Amino acid sequence: MRRTTLLSGLATAALLATAATVPTAAAAAPGVSGDPFTRAVAQLKAHSGAGLAADGQSFTLRQVATDADGTEHVRLNRYSDGLPVLGGDVVVHLGKGNAWRGASQSLTAAPRRAPKAKLSTAAAGRVALAASTATGRTVSGAQLVHDADQAGTALAYEVVVGGTYADGTPSELHVLVDATTGAVRDSWEGVQRDGTGNTFHSGSVTVGSTAAGGTWQLADATRGNHRTYDLNGGTSGTGTLVTNAGNVFGDGTLANRQTAAADAAYGAQKTWDYYQSTHGRRGIRNDGVGAYSRVHYSSNYANAFWSDSCFCMTYGDGGSGWYPLTSLDVAGHEMTHGITSNTAGLRYSGESGGLNEATSDIFGTLVEFYAANSSDPGDYLIGEKLRSSGVPLRYMDKPSKDGSSADCWYSGVGRLDVHHSSGVANHFFYLLAVGSGSSSYGNSPTCNGSTVAGIGNAKAGAIWYRALTTYMTSRTNYAGARTATLSAARDLYGAGSVEYNTVAAAWSAVSVN
Repeated sequence: MRRTTLLSGLATAALLATAATVPTAAAAAPGVSGDPFTRAVAQLKAHSGAGLAADGQSFTLRQVATDADGTEHVRLNRYSDGLPVLGGDVVVHLGKGNAWRGASQSLTAAPRRAPKAKLSTAAAGRVALAASTATGRTVSGAQLVHDADQAGTALAYEVVVGGTYADGTPSELHVLVDATTGAVRDSWEGVQRDGTGNTFHSGSVTVGSTAAGGTWQLADATRGNHRTYDLNGGTSGTGTLVTNAGNVFGDGTLANRQTAAADAAYGAQKTWDYYQSTHGRRGIRNDGVGAYSRVHYSSNYANAFWSDSCFCMTYGDGGSGWYPLTSLDVAGHEMTHGITSNTAGLRYSGESGGLNEATSDIFGTLVEFYAANSSDPGDYLIGEKLRSSGVPLRYMDKPSKDGSSADCWYSGVGRLDVHHSSGVANHFFYLLAVGSGSSSYGNSPTCNGSTVAGIGNAKAGAIWYRALTTYMTSRTNYAGARTATLSAARDLYGAGSVEYNTVAAAWSAVSVN
Protein backbone atom coordinates (compact mmCIF):
# COMPACT_ATOMS: atom_id res chain seq x y z
CA MET A 1 0.00 0.00 0.00
CA ARG A 2 1.21 3.48 -0.55
CA ARG A 3 0.80 6.99 0.55
CA THR A 4 3.62 8.18 -1.68
CA THR A 5 5.44 5.17 -3.11
CA LEU A 6 4.18 1.61 -3.35
CA LEU A 7 6.95 -0.80 -2.47
CA SER A 8 6.90 -4.40 -3.56
CA GLY A 9 10.64 -4.89 -3.66
CA LEU A 10 13.63 -3.19 -5.21
CA ALA A 11 12.88 -4.46 -8.71
CA THR A 12 9.56 -2.64 -8.76
CA ALA A 13 11.14 0.53 -7.41
CA ALA A 14 13.85 0.44 -10.06
CA LEU A 15 11.30 -0.06 -12.82
CA LEU A 16 9.28 2.94 -11.63
CA ALA A 17 12.38 5.08 -11.50
CA THR A 18 13.53 4.30 -15.03
CA ALA A 19 11.04 2.87 -17.48
CA ALA A 20 8.47 5.70 -17.39
CA THR A 21 10.79 8.56 -16.54
CA VAL A 22 11.31 11.47 -18.93
CA PRO A 23 14.84 12.90 -18.48
CA THR A 24 15.41 16.64 -18.58
CA ALA A 25 16.96 16.50 -22.03
CA ALA A 26 13.90 14.79 -23.52
CA ALA A 27 11.35 17.36 -22.34
CA ALA A 28 9.48 19.18 -25.08
CA ALA A 29 9.44 22.95 -25.26
CA PRO A 30 6.41 24.79 -23.79
CA GLY A 31 3.55 25.23 -26.22
CA VAL A 32 4.48 22.26 -28.40
CA SER A 33 1.60 19.90 -29.05
CA GLY A 34 1.79 16.45 -27.50
CA ASP A 35 0.42 14.36 -24.69
CA PRO A 36 -0.42 16.10 -21.37
CA PHE A 37 2.47 14.42 -19.55
CA THR A 38 5.12 15.66 -21.98
CA ARG A 39 3.64 19.15 -22.05
CA ALA A 40 3.33 19.30 -18.26
CA VAL A 41 6.95 18.25 -17.71
CA ALA A 42 8.11 20.78 -20.29
CA GLN A 43 6.12 23.57 -18.67
CA LEU A 44 7.26 22.57 -15.21
CA LYS A 45 10.88 22.84 -16.25
CA ALA A 46 10.26 26.05 -18.19
CA HIS A 47 8.91 27.49 -14.92
CA SER A 48 11.57 25.89 -12.77
CA GLY A 49 11.37 28.59 -10.11
CA ALA A 50 7.69 28.01 -9.38
CA GLY A 51 7.88 24.31 -10.18
CA LEU A 52 11.05 23.76 -8.11
CA ALA A 53 12.47 21.70 -10.97
CA ALA A 54 16.25 21.34 -11.09
CA ASP A 55 19.03 19.40 -12.80
CA GLY A 56 18.88 15.66 -12.18
CA GLN A 57 15.10 15.61 -11.75
CA SER A 58 12.69 13.46 -13.74
CA PHE A 59 8.99 12.70 -13.51
CA THR A 60 6.41 9.98 -14.01
CA LEU A 61 2.72 10.40 -14.67
CA ARG A 62 0.16 9.54 -12.01
CA GLN A 63 -3.03 10.85 -13.64
CA VAL A 64 -4.60 13.57 -15.74
CA ALA A 65 -7.90 15.30 -14.95
CA THR A 66 -9.49 17.58 -17.54
CA ASP A 67 -12.12 20.24 -16.76
CA ALA A 68 -15.05 21.03 -19.04
CA ASP A 69 -13.22 24.13 -20.35
CA GLY A 70 -10.19 22.07 -21.34
CA THR A 71 -8.00 22.97 -18.36
CA GLU A 72 -5.72 20.04 -17.55
CA HIS A 73 -4.44 19.05 -14.12
CA VAL A 74 -1.49 16.70 -14.53
CA ARG A 75 -0.36 14.90 -11.37
CA LEU A 76 3.29 13.81 -11.39
CA ASN A 77 5.70 11.86 -9.23
CA ARG A 78 9.13 13.46 -8.90
CA TYR A 79 12.54 11.75 -8.91
CA SER A 80 16.01 13.11 -8.23
CA ASP A 81 18.97 11.21 -9.63
CA GLY A 82 16.56 8.36 -10.33
CA LEU A 83 15.33 8.09 -6.73
CA PRO A 84 11.74 8.90 -5.69
CA VAL A 85 11.29 12.21 -3.88
CA LEU A 86 8.79 11.57 -1.09
CA GLY A 87 6.73 14.72 -0.70
CA GLY A 88 7.87 15.91 -4.13
CA ASP A 89 4.68 15.04 -6.01
CA VAL A 90 3.20 17.94 -7.94
CA VAL A 91 0.06 18.84 -9.90
CA VAL A 92 0.74 20.97 -12.99
CA HIS A 93 -2.21 23.10 -14.11
CA LEU A 94 -2.41 23.83 -17.86
CA GLY A 95 -5.00 26.14 -19.41
CA LYS A 96 -6.18 26.63 -22.97
CA GLY A 97 -3.36 26.58 -25.49
CA ASN A 98 -1.09 24.83 -22.99
CA ALA A 99 -0.96 27.99 -20.87
CA TRP A 100 0.87 27.67 -17.54
CA ARG A 101 -1.53 28.10 -14.62
CA GLY A 102 0.81 27.15 -11.84
CA ALA A 103 1.60 24.07 -9.82
CA SER A 104 0.28 22.61 -6.55
CA GLN A 105 2.87 21.02 -4.30
CA SER A 106 4.01 20.89 -0.69
CA LEU A 107 7.70 21.39 -1.46
CA THR A 108 9.12 24.79 -0.49
CA ALA A 109 12.53 24.32 -2.11
CA ALA A 110 13.99 22.12 -4.84
CA PRO A 111 15.28 18.81 -3.39
CA ARG A 112 18.99 18.79 -2.65
CA ARG A 113 21.11 16.19 -4.41
CA ALA A 114 21.93 13.94 -1.48
CA PRO A 115 25.30 12.18 -0.91
CA LYS A 116 25.71 8.42 -1.00
CA ALA A 117 24.20 6.31 1.75
CA LYS A 118 26.38 5.49 4.75
CA LEU A 119 23.91 2.93 6.10
CA SER A 120 23.37 -0.44 4.43
CA THR A 121 19.96 -1.73 3.38
CA ALA A 122 20.21 -4.53 5.93
CA ALA A 123 20.99 -2.09 8.75
CA ALA A 124 18.06 0.09 7.74
CA GLY A 125 15.84 -3.00 7.83
CA ARG A 126 16.89 -3.77 11.40
CA VAL A 127 16.07 -0.20 12.48
CA ALA A 128 12.67 -0.42 10.80
CA LEU A 129 11.85 -3.78 12.41
CA ALA A 130 12.53 -2.27 15.84
CA ALA A 131 10.16 0.62 15.07
CA SER A 132 7.16 -1.68 14.54
CA THR A 133 4.95 -2.91 17.37
CA ALA A 134 3.33 -5.64 15.28
CA THR A 135 3.96 -9.32 15.82
CA GLY A 136 5.50 -11.55 13.17
CA ARG A 137 7.50 -8.61 11.81
CA THR A 138 9.26 -9.04 8.47
CA VAL A 139 10.82 -6.60 6.03
CA SER A 140 8.81 -6.84 2.80
CA GLY A 141 10.54 -4.12 0.80
CA ALA A 142 13.14 -1.36 0.97
CA GLN A 143 14.38 1.35 -1.35
CA LEU A 144 16.47 4.51 -1.24
CA VAL A 145 14.47 7.72 -1.51
CA HIS A 146 14.89 11.44 -1.10
CA ASP A 147 12.74 12.46 1.88
CA ALA A 148 11.65 16.07 1.37
CA ASP A 149 10.21 17.67 4.50
CA GLN A 150 10.11 21.17 5.97
CA ALA A 151 13.76 20.93 7.03
CA GLY A 152 14.95 20.13 3.51
CA THR A 153 15.86 16.91 1.71
CA ALA A 154 17.69 13.91 3.11
CA LEU A 155 18.62 10.52 1.71
CA ALA A 156 16.65 7.78 3.45
CA TYR A 157 15.52 4.21 3.13
CA GLU A 158 11.79 3.62 2.88
CA VAL A 159 11.37 0.22 4.51
CA VAL A 160 8.05 -1.63 4.63
CA VAL A 161 7.59 -3.89 7.66
CA GLY A 162 4.79 -6.44 7.58
CA GLY A 163 3.13 -8.03 10.59
CA THR A 164 -0.08 -8.19 12.60
CA TYR A 165 -1.31 -5.98 15.43
CA ALA A 166 -2.74 -7.38 18.65
CA ASP A 167 -6.33 -6.80 17.49
CA GLY A 168 -5.72 -8.81 14.32
CA THR A 169 -5.29 -5.92 11.90
CA PRO A 170 -2.52 -6.54 9.37
CA SER A 171 0.32 -4.01 9.33
CA GLU A 172 2.32 -2.60 6.46
CA LEU A 173 4.36 0.00 8.32
CA HIS A 174 6.43 2.33 6.16
CA VAL A 175 9.51 3.46 8.08
CA LEU A 176 11.85 6.18 6.82
CA VAL A 177 15.36 5.49 8.09
CA ASP A 178 17.96 8.21 7.57
CA ALA A 179 20.64 6.75 5.30
CA THR A 180 23.36 8.78 7.02
CA THR A 181 22.52 8.65 10.72
CA GLY A 182 20.28 5.58 10.98
CA ALA A 183 17.60 7.60 12.80
CA VAL A 184 13.90 7.04 12.14
CA ARG A 185 12.69 10.14 10.31
CA ASP A 186 9.02 9.19 10.05
CA SER A 187 6.66 6.23 9.86
CA TRP A 188 3.11 5.65 8.71
CA GLU A 189 0.74 2.75 8.20
CA GLY A 190 -0.10 1.51 4.75
CA VAL A 191 -3.26 -0.16 6.07
CA GLN A 192 -5.83 2.50 6.89
CA ARG A 193 -7.89 1.03 9.67
CA ASP A 194 -10.86 2.42 11.48
CA GLY A 195 -14.18 1.11 12.71
CA THR A 196 -16.40 3.98 11.57
CA GLY A 197 -19.97 2.72 11.66
CA ASN A 198 -22.08 -0.39 11.63
CA THR A 199 -25.44 -1.74 10.68
CA PHE A 200 -26.87 -5.15 10.07
CA HIS A 201 -30.38 -3.74 9.62
CA SER A 202 -30.30 -1.64 6.43
CA GLY A 203 -33.62 -3.17 5.58
CA SER A 204 -34.60 -4.85 2.32
CA VAL A 205 -32.29 -3.36 -0.32
CA THR A 206 -31.27 -4.13 -3.89
CA VAL A 207 -27.75 -5.50 -4.38
CA GLY A 208 -25.99 -6.31 -7.64
CA SER A 209 -25.79 -10.03 -8.35
CA THR A 210 -24.96 -12.36 -11.21
CA ALA A 211 -26.47 -15.69 -12.21
CA ALA A 212 -23.86 -18.40 -12.78
CA GLY A 213 -24.05 -22.17 -12.92
CA GLY A 214 -27.51 -22.42 -11.41
CA THR A 215 -26.70 -20.15 -8.46
CA TRP A 216 -26.55 -16.44 -7.77
CA GLN A 217 -23.27 -14.74 -6.96
CA LEU A 218 -22.89 -11.55 -4.93
CA ALA A 219 -21.06 -9.96 -7.87
CA ASP A 220 -22.13 -6.59 -9.27
CA ALA A 221 -21.48 -6.49 -13.01
CA THR A 222 -22.83 -2.93 -13.30
CA ARG A 223 -20.29 -1.51 -10.83
CA GLY A 224 -16.95 -2.77 -12.01
CA ASN A 225 -17.71 -6.39 -11.08
CA HIS A 226 -17.43 -5.68 -7.36
CA ARG A 227 -17.54 -9.00 -5.49
CA THR A 228 -18.15 -9.89 -1.87
CA TYR A 229 -16.29 -12.75 -0.20
CA ASP A 230 -16.63 -14.60 3.11
CA LEU A 231 -13.28 -15.09 4.87
CA ASN A 232 -14.92 -17.42 7.41
CA GLY A 233 -12.63 -16.23 10.21
CA GLY A 234 -9.49 -16.22 8.10
CA THR A 235 -7.07 -13.34 7.75
CA SER A 236 -5.59 -13.83 4.27
CA GLY A 237 -6.66 -14.52 0.72
CA THR A 238 -10.04 -13.67 -0.73
CA GLY A 239 -12.09 -16.36 0.98
CA THR A 240 -15.19 -17.78 -0.68
CA LEU A 241 -17.37 -15.83 -3.08
CA VAL A 242 -20.81 -15.42 -1.52
CA THR A 243 -23.42 -17.38 -3.48
CA ASN A 244 -26.97 -18.53 -2.94
CA ALA A 245 -29.43 -20.80 -4.72
CA GLY A 246 -31.91 -17.92 -4.92
CA ASN A 247 -31.26 -14.28 -5.63
CA VAL A 248 -31.61 -13.35 -1.96
CA PHE A 249 -28.68 -12.82 0.42
CA GLY A 250 -29.07 -12.72 4.19
CA ASP A 251 -32.18 -12.45 6.35
CA GLY A 252 -31.38 -9.37 8.42
CA THR A 253 -30.10 -11.33 11.40
CA LEU A 254 -26.56 -12.01 12.50
CA ALA A 255 -27.35 -15.72 12.67
CA ASN A 256 -27.23 -15.70 8.86
CA ARG A 257 -23.67 -15.27 7.59
CA GLN A 258 -24.86 -13.64 4.38
CA THR A 259 -26.45 -10.71 6.19
CA ALA A 260 -23.08 -9.04 6.74
CA ALA A 261 -22.11 -9.82 3.14
CA ALA A 262 -25.29 -8.18 1.83
CA ASP A 263 -24.61 -5.08 3.93
CA ALA A 264 -21.04 -4.85 2.63
CA ALA A 265 -22.22 -5.21 -0.96
CA TYR A 266 -24.90 -2.57 -0.43
CA GLY A 267 -22.39 -0.16 1.09
CA ALA A 268 -19.99 -0.64 -1.81
CA GLN A 269 -22.86 -0.16 -4.27
CA LYS A 270 -24.00 3.12 -2.71
CA THR A 271 -20.43 4.40 -2.48
CA TRP A 272 -19.84 3.67 -6.17
CA ASP A 273 -23.15 5.35 -7.07
CA TYR A 274 -22.42 8.42 -4.94
CA TYR A 275 -19.05 9.06 -6.55
CA GLN A 276 -20.31 8.39 -10.07
CA SER A 277 -23.53 10.41 -9.90
CA THR A 278 -22.10 13.28 -7.83
CA HIS A 279 -18.53 13.60 -9.07
CA GLY A 280 -18.51 11.62 -12.31
CA ARG A 281 -15.97 9.19 -10.87
CA ARG A 282 -16.12 5.59 -12.12
CA GLY A 283 -14.73 3.60 -9.22
CA ILE A 284 -11.81 4.10 -6.89
CA ARG A 285 -9.21 4.52 -9.65
CA ASN A 286 -11.73 6.20 -11.98
CA ASP A 287 -11.13 3.38 -14.45
CA GLY A 288 -14.42 1.50 -14.13
CA VAL A 289 -12.83 -1.37 -12.18
CA GLY A 290 -14.48 -2.37 -8.91
CA ALA A 291 -12.69 -3.26 -5.71
CA TYR A 292 -13.90 -6.22 -3.65
CA SER A 293 -15.13 -6.74 -0.10
CA ARG A 294 -14.23 -9.37 2.49
CA VAL A 295 -16.47 -10.05 5.50
CA HIS A 296 -16.13 -12.22 8.62
CA TYR A 297 -12.45 -11.35 9.03
CA SER A 298 -10.67 -13.06 11.94
CA SER A 299 -12.52 -13.62 15.24
CA ASN A 300 -14.16 -10.91 17.37
CA TYR A 301 -12.39 -8.34 15.20
CA ALA A 302 -13.91 -4.92 15.99
CA ASN A 303 -12.50 -2.97 13.08
CA ALA A 304 -12.51 -2.53 9.31
CA PHE A 305 -9.80 -1.48 6.90
CA TRP A 306 -8.89 -0.61 3.33
CA SER A 307 -5.80 -2.17 1.72
CA ASP A 308 -4.17 -0.84 -1.45
CA SER A 309 -2.26 -4.09 -1.96
CA CYS A 310 -5.41 -6.19 -2.34
CA PHE A 311 -7.54 -3.28 -3.59
CA CYS A 312 -10.21 -4.35 -1.15
CA MET A 313 -12.27 -3.52 1.93
CA THR A 314 -12.24 -5.89 4.90
CA TYR A 315 -14.79 -6.01 7.72
CA GLY A 316 -14.73 -7.68 11.11
CA ASP A 317 -17.76 -9.02 12.96
CA GLY A 318 -17.06 -7.01 16.11
CA GLY A 319 -16.97 -8.56 19.54
CA SER A 320 -18.46 -7.97 22.96
CA GLY A 321 -20.25 -4.63 22.87
CA TRP A 322 -19.84 -4.27 19.10
CA TYR A 323 -21.80 -5.07 15.95
CA PRO A 324 -20.42 -6.13 12.54
CA LEU A 325 -18.68 -3.24 10.82
CA THR A 326 -20.60 -3.29 7.56
CA SER A 327 -22.61 -0.07 7.47
CA LEU A 328 -22.93 2.62 4.82
CA ASP A 329 -20.51 5.06 6.40
CA VAL A 330 -17.95 2.29 6.91
CA ALA A 331 -18.06 1.40 3.20
CA GLY A 332 -17.87 5.04 2.19
CA HIS A 333 -15.03 5.66 4.63
CA GLU A 334 -12.92 2.68 3.59
CA MET A 335 -13.42 3.05 -0.16
CA THR A 336 -12.53 6.74 0.13
CA HIS A 337 -9.15 5.72 1.54
CA GLY A 338 -8.61 4.05 -1.82
CA ILE A 339 -9.66 7.19 -3.70
CA THR A 340 -7.32 9.33 -1.59
CA SER A 341 -4.50 6.89 -2.33
CA ASN A 342 -5.16 7.17 -6.05
CA THR A 343 -5.41 10.98 -6.09
CA ALA A 344 -3.66 13.19 -3.53
CA GLY A 345 -1.95 10.26 -1.80
CA LEU A 346 -2.10 12.01 1.58
CA ARG A 347 0.56 10.44 3.78
CA TYR A 348 -0.98 8.61 6.75
CA SER A 349 0.89 10.54 9.45
CA GLY A 350 1.01 14.07 10.84
CA GLU A 351 -1.41 16.67 9.55
CA SER A 352 -1.67 14.99 6.15
CA GLY A 353 -2.77 11.81 7.96
CA GLY A 354 -5.47 13.74 9.78
CA LEU A 355 -6.67 15.13 6.44
CA ASN A 356 -6.64 11.58 5.02
CA GLU A 357 -8.86 10.30 7.84
CA ALA A 358 -11.13 13.35 7.70
CA THR A 359 -11.57 12.87 3.95
CA SER A 360 -12.87 9.36 4.62
CA ASP A 361 -15.14 10.60 7.40
CA ILE A 362 -16.47 13.39 5.17
CA PHE A 363 -17.30 11.18 2.21
CA GLY A 364 -18.51 8.32 4.39
CA THR A 365 -21.00 10.84 5.80
CA LEU A 366 -21.98 12.07 2.34
CA VAL A 367 -22.54 8.48 1.14
CA GLU A 368 -24.88 7.98 4.10
CA PHE A 369 -26.85 11.10 3.14
CA TYR A 370 -26.85 10.07 -0.54
CA ALA A 371 -28.29 6.62 0.21
CA ALA A 372 -31.26 8.18 2.02
CA ASN A 373 -31.95 4.87 3.76
CA SER A 374 -34.57 5.31 6.48
CA SER A 375 -32.90 2.56 8.53
CA ASP A 376 -29.68 4.58 8.68
CA PRO A 377 -30.45 8.24 7.92
CA GLY A 378 -27.70 10.73 7.22
CA ASP A 379 -26.00 12.41 10.16
CA TYR A 380 -22.63 13.87 11.14
CA LEU A 381 -21.77 11.11 13.61
CA ILE A 382 -19.04 8.61 12.80
CA GLY A 383 -19.70 5.05 13.95
CA GLU A 384 -22.99 5.80 15.72
CA LYS A 385 -24.12 2.18 15.23
CA LEU A 386 -20.79 0.53 15.78
CA ARG A 387 -21.18 0.02 19.52
CA SER A 388 -24.13 -1.69 21.13
CA SER A 389 -24.23 1.25 23.56
CA GLY A 390 -24.98 3.61 20.66
CA VAL A 391 -22.06 5.91 21.56
CA PRO A 392 -20.45 7.22 18.33
CA LEU A 393 -16.74 7.00 17.68
CA ARG A 394 -16.48 10.59 16.46
CA TYR A 395 -18.57 13.77 16.21
CA MET A 396 -18.20 16.26 13.40
CA ASP A 397 -20.06 19.15 15.04
CA LYS A 398 -17.72 19.21 18.03
CA PRO A 399 -14.99 16.56 17.64
CA SER A 400 -13.70 16.92 21.22
CA LYS A 401 -16.89 15.24 22.47
CA ASP A 402 -15.16 11.91 21.86
CA GLY A 403 -12.59 12.84 24.51
CA SER A 404 -9.56 12.83 22.19
CA SER A 405 -10.16 14.72 18.94
CA ALA A 406 -9.19 18.32 18.27
CA ASP A 407 -11.80 20.99 17.58
CA CYS A 408 -9.23 23.62 16.59
CA TRP A 409 -5.85 23.66 14.92
CA TYR A 410 -2.73 24.22 17.06
CA SER A 411 0.95 23.72 16.35
CA GLY A 412 1.07 20.24 17.91
CA VAL A 413 -2.08 18.83 16.31
CA GLY A 414 -0.02 16.77 13.85
CA ARG A 415 1.41 14.74 16.73
CA LEU A 416 -2.03 13.33 17.59
CA ASP A 417 -3.25 10.00 16.28
CA VAL A 418 -4.62 10.63 12.78
CA HIS A 419 -8.13 9.70 13.91
CA HIS A 420 -7.97 12.58 16.39
CA SER A 421 -6.09 15.20 14.37
CA SER A 422 -8.81 14.65 11.75
CA GLY A 423 -11.15 16.53 14.08
CA VAL A 424 -9.97 19.89 12.74
CA ALA A 425 -11.02 19.06 9.17
CA ASN A 426 -14.20 17.30 10.30
CA HIS A 427 -15.17 20.40 12.29
CA PHE A 428 -14.34 22.61 9.30
CA PHE A 429 -16.53 20.52 7.00
CA TYR A 430 -19.46 20.56 9.42
CA LEU A 431 -19.25 24.36 9.69
CA LEU A 432 -18.97 24.66 5.90
CA ALA A 433 -21.96 22.40 5.24
CA VAL A 434 -24.25 23.03 8.23
CA GLY A 435 -22.91 26.14 9.96
CA SER A 436 -22.17 27.04 13.55
CA GLY A 437 -24.50 26.95 16.52
CA SER A 438 -27.45 24.66 17.15
CA SER A 439 -29.14 22.57 14.45
CA SER A 440 -30.96 19.27 14.19
CA TYR A 441 -27.55 17.63 13.66
CA GLY A 442 -25.66 19.04 16.63
CA ASN A 443 -24.34 22.19 18.27
CA SER A 444 -21.11 23.42 16.71
CA PRO A 445 -18.98 26.11 18.37
CA THR A 446 -16.28 28.10 16.61
CA CYS A 447 -12.74 28.57 17.86
CA ASN A 448 -12.74 32.32 17.22
CA GLY A 449 -16.25 33.15 18.44
CA SER A 450 -17.52 33.80 14.91
CA THR A 451 -20.80 32.75 13.32
CA VAL A 452 -20.71 30.66 10.15
CA ALA A 453 -23.69 30.02 7.86
CA GLY A 454 -23.38 26.68 6.04
CA ILE A 455 -23.66 26.21 2.27
CA GLY A 456 -25.01 22.64 2.31
CA ASN A 457 -23.60 19.17 1.69
CA ALA A 458 -23.64 19.33 -2.11
CA LYS A 459 -21.46 22.42 -2.41
CA ALA A 460 -19.23 21.53 0.54
CA GLY A 461 -18.67 18.04 -0.89
CA ALA A 462 -17.92 19.38 -4.36
CA ILE A 463 -15.32 21.76 -2.93
CA TRP A 464 -13.60 19.05 -0.87
CA TYR A 465 -13.58 16.58 -3.77
CA ARG A 466 -12.01 19.08 -6.16
CA ALA A 467 -9.47 20.15 -3.55
CA LEU A 468 -8.52 16.49 -2.97
CA THR A 469 -8.28 15.47 -6.62
CA THR A 470 -6.90 18.69 -8.12
CA TYR A 471 -4.83 20.60 -5.55
CA MET A 472 -3.79 18.44 -2.59
CA THR A 473 -0.55 16.45 -2.65
CA SER A 474 0.98 13.78 -0.43
CA ARG A 475 2.13 16.12 2.35
CA THR A 476 -0.59 18.74 2.29
CA ASN A 477 -1.05 20.11 5.81
CA TYR A 478 -3.91 22.15 7.26
CA ALA A 479 -2.59 25.43 5.87
CA GLY A 480 -2.28 23.73 2.49
CA ALA A 481 -5.82 22.35 2.79
CA ARG A 482 -7.11 25.88 3.31
CA THR A 483 -5.35 26.99 0.13
CA ALA A 484 -6.57 23.92 -1.79
CA THR A 485 -10.22 24.34 -0.79
CA LEU A 486 -10.14 28.06 -1.55
CA SER A 487 -8.74 27.26 -4.99
CA ALA A 488 -11.49 24.67 -5.48
CA ALA A 489 -14.20 27.11 -4.36
CA ARG A 490 -12.81 29.75 -6.72
CA ASP A 491 -12.90 27.30 -9.63
CA LEU A 492 -16.44 26.12 -8.89
CA TYR A 493 -18.17 29.29 -7.69
CA GLY A 494 -15.83 32.22 -8.27
CA ALA A 495 -13.43 34.22 -6.12
CA GLY A 496 -15.36 36.39 -3.67
CA SER A 497 -18.50 34.23 -3.97
CA VAL A 498 -20.54 33.26 -0.92
CA GLU A 499 -19.09 29.76 -1.16
CA TYR A 500 -15.50 31.05 -1.39
CA ASN A 501 -15.97 33.39 1.55
CA THR A 502 -17.62 30.64 3.62
CA VAL A 503 -14.64 28.32 3.04
CA ALA A 504 -12.35 31.06 4.35
CA ALA A 505 -14.62 31.74 7.33
CA ALA A 506 -14.98 28.05 8.23
CA TRP A 507 -11.20 27.55 8.24
CA SER A 508 -10.72 30.63 10.41
CA ALA A 509 -13.39 29.24 12.73
CA VAL A 510 -11.15 26.21 13.39
CA SER A 511 -8.02 28.38 13.75
CA VAL A 512 -6.54 27.67 10.32
CA ASN A 513 -5.70 31.10 8.91
